[in-house]
Amino acid sequence: MPADKRAEIRKVLLITLVLNVFVMVLKAVVGILTGSLSLQADALHSVTDSANNVLGLVANRFSSPHPDREHPYGHQKFEALGALGIAAFLGIACLEILKGTIERIMDGLTPITISGLELWLLVIVLGVNIFVTFYERNVGKRVGSAILIADAQHTMSDVWVTITVLAGLIGIWQGRVWNLPQLQWLDVILAFPVALLVFRSGWEVLTDNLPWLVDEVAIAPEAIQGIVMQVPGVLNCHHIASRGVLGRQVFIEMHLIVDAKDVETAHQITEAVEDRLEERFNPVRVLIHVEPPAYESDQITF
Repeated sequence: MPADKRAEIRKVLLITLVLNVFVMVLKAVVGILTGSLSLQADALHSVTDSANNVLGLVANRFSSPHPDREHPYGHQKFEALGALGIAAFLGIACLEILKGTIERIMDGLTPITISGLELWLLVIVLGVNIFVTFYERNVGKRVGSAILIADAQHTMSDVWVTITVLAGLIGIWQGRVWNLPQLQWLDVILAFPVALLVFRSGWEVLTDNLPWLVDEVAIAPEAIQGIVMQVPGVLNCHHIASRGVLGRQVFIEMHLIVDAKDVETAHQITEAVEDRLEERFNPVRVLIHVEPPAYESDQITF
């Protein structure tokens, strides 16, 4: 059974929540002061960062890996549901960014004024986002947390968004120095790739977590059979099925034909099979239906 890492995950989510609120406020203040559409869109993106942390805390509360009477297979799919919530937030942010950009084009361009101090504040924002991304990703991979990995992907999209916005604002700042008012359009133009980056992050989170929710095959049945057939006393295995996600939790079922004439020997063989599979795919939960040597089947999968 996988260890319960929820306390460590909760600590990471609380730390990143505080940092994301700081980043959101800083972006919003600079965006309003400068009138930058792309920066205001970036601040909106950061609102979803904070909302994602809250959503992650809620999902983490209910995602115990330990089974109980109502959830005999554990509660870890709550984490995947939380990750899908993150994908939904990213989709909303993408639509809001596009809506604001189109409105700016239709209503006419508003001049943007930005100072060197405000640019330095955005560099600080960028540094905080980079720290949050690598911090969450490293802990998420170490403890096998879907919610932390998904949130790190979201924050990584925020890093690229901030880099894009910062590049545009630097261009506008230099345009004022060189008297090139046409560079004001950089703010509107760059809002489109910002929206694209946000959409891409949401799509990645969605595709990473859907297999867990729809019980997509976790391990090729041929790979499972190859490992099982190496155990002494195994004659064949068939009707192999697996679900879950490698590194988080995997469930394996199979029919096992064993060379045994008594229950005790058959039990020892199945224990050896379970040990071999746990060694290779841990954490894994294996369900084996034992069949006598006379049983014949050339099937591998369902």
